[in-house]
Amino acid sequence: MRQFILVFLLTVLAACQPSGAGKQLVATDITGADFGHELSLTDHNGQSRSLAEFKGKAVVLFFGYTHCPDVCPTTMIDLKQTMKLLGPRADEVQVLFVTLDPERDTQAVLAQFVPSFDARFIGLRGDDAATKLVQANFKIYAKKVEVKGKSTYTLDHSAGMYVFDKTGKIRLYVDYGEKPADIANDILQVL
Repeated sequence: MRQFILVFLLTVLAACQPSGAGKQLVATDITGADFGHELSLTDHNGQSRSLAEFKGKAVVLFFGYTHCPDVCPTTMIDLKQTMKLLGPRADEVQVLFVTLDPERDTQAVLAQFVPSFDARFIGLRGDDAATKLVQANFKIYAKKVEVKGKSTYTLDHSAGMYVFDKTGKIRLYVDYGEKPADIANDILQVL
């Protein structure tokens, strides 16, 4: 009898999906999360920006740094490909790249790096205090790691992305390494 009830409930839940819904989400659904509600930073053109400005678009928020040897450029390439897969619906999406390295990622560096992947992408930065505040608000880990024998450093950091719906509510956490087709599918479901 329990198996019958379980099968019945699963059938009812499956029927509740909106018509035309894509395949299941690959990302983690974090709808209703009690963090990541706001940020206030400066974009790569010197303009103050907040999440509220992007209501009416889905927002993909990624934290990284321009000197990153692997994760960040790979993710940005994946997001570029995701936008291509979205076709005309890509105009309903805003990708925001937030630097975790304001010491090296100046406005000029971000202006060169971020739009090189897609002209619609926006790079954001703040001073150390603003960066730490945003990191805490979005539960982002970042730690400087000195490179032995060199006068430089890398950053160990969280590598996933957040997706917000058009009303500005945080909805998804996308793990690093997800395929652009899966990211596009998940964004379409949020749209």
